[in-house]
Amino acid sequence: MNILMIYPRYPVTFWSFKHVMKYIAKKAAFPPLGLLTVAAMLPAEWNIRLTDLNIEKLREKDMLWADYVMISAMLIQKDSVDEILRECVRLKKKVIAGGPLFSAKPEDYYDSVDHLILNEAECTLPPFLSDLARGAAQKVYRSGEFPSLHSTPLPRWDLARIKCYANLMIQFSRGCPFNCEFCDVTSLFGHNPRIKTEDQFLRELQSIYDTGWRGTVFIVDDNFIGNKKAIKTMLPGVVAWMKKHQYPFELLTETSINIADDDELIRLMTQAGFNSIFIGLETPNEESLKECSKNQNCKRDMIAAIKKLQAGGLQVFGGYIVGFDNDDENIFARQIKFIQETGVVTAMVGLLNALPNTKLWHRLKDENRLDDNSSGNNTDGSINFIPRMDKTKLIAGYQKIVKTIYSPRYYYQRINEFLKSYKPIPIKRKNRYSVRRMRAFVKSVFYIGILGNGATQWYYWKLMLKSLIFYRESFSEAMTLMIYGYHFRKMAKKL
Repeated sequence: MNILMIYPRYPVTFWSFKHVMKYIAKKAAFPPLGLLTVAAMLPAEWNIRLTDLNIEKLREKDMLWADYVMISAMLIQKDSVDEILRECVRLKKKVIAGGPLFSAKPEDYYDSVDHLILNEAECTLPPFLSDLARGAAQKVYRSGEFPSLHSTPLPRWDLARIKCYANLMIQFSRGCPFNCEFCDVTSLFGHNPRIKTEDQFLRELQSIYDTGWRGTVFIVDDNFIGNKKAIKTMLPGVVAWMKKHQYPFELLTETSINIADDDELIRLMTQAGFNSIFIGLETPNEESLKECSKNQNCKRDMIAAIKKLQAGGLQVFGGYIVGFDNDDENIFARQIKFIQETGVVTAMVGLLNALPNTKLWHRLKDENRLDDNSSGNNTDGSINFIPRMDKTKLIAGYQKIVKTIYSPRYYYQRINEFLKSYKPIPIKRKNRYSVRRMRAFVKSVFYIGILGNGATQWYYWKLMLKSLIFYRESFSEAMTLMIYGYHFRKMAKKL
């Protein structure tokens, strides 16, 4: 059996970092971890090829070679999925599809996909493979179970052109104990965080190490600390592995803000090589936090929590939302002030959108306020429901936030605020200043320091000098953030 796995193209988004790939000679930020994991679940005798449309074009000869095309996608990749399916129709190729896009609205693809493998592959892929082997494969395979991850195999990194990516990825857990109204994680993966074993996690680290990769590894869990007890039990093993291998990776993940309540957890994570975490901060408006059931953020000094994490050696990437029912026209200025005071440099501000099957989606549908046509990208300036605030004012206010915080002056001020709080943990990393870092730095001098506009140039050289004098241990982080700013300014101009 010949299988062509196709990963659809992402549009240029906040997290694509497309505009900074040239600085590090990469083509895309992340590889398709889901497809690589599914590939390891397929029969060993099958021939598998992977085409990632984010780094290469789809070749007709690969399509003609394949007996089946396999696609996995998220909502934001829908336009690319539609293009792929049209090509499959033209070449009369059978399609197997799965992932969040197809699991959320399978009825949209009954006519264009031959077999829909929905929900989690550990449950639904085996019966499909069994039926396919005896010539009785059904149209749809679905399951309401949340499977153990103990049998999840190592991803097939041999299928990926890993040198084309800025980061590689690992998953340790699925699920989140919280109940945020707008989030689709619990509808997809449940409230009980299911985890891999420590041995599984270390084997995955080793498998990435064995590819020759040295750099950032993103642990893609939606809430890495959802099961704190398990994480704190596992992390000492990661610390030992990283020390033995001279810290070949810098780890990045997503957590909830209650990580700031646990000094031991912060210490273990930084010792294990974590230097950045993404947290959904959402809003300084307490009423809006209550509205969306973001209870872990309520009655908390979030600025103090962020400063504590920065001082502990963790750079915080923040997610922010405007458009809640309890937001008024003051929210835009409040968000800007909140973001600037925290020194969260990488601040993803989005308009509230209702993803399929979330609590928010069902509530708005019941209130006849839902336009069920989300782009899946909450940073493109679109909204798929009728907001309480005037829609025109909401979108204009959102645009003002983004354009303000990514203007050269505000962006520089935020980096400076971050550097004042940030205390990187001294770790003897192998190749800390690698050829890739030096190449990025040299290109930043050319593209930002020389070719940038007046304000951008001024803040670039000012930050470089200040970092060399006062924040030498954070110099690499400061220059990286200036490069990120190039991408964020490009994105802000599109709004």
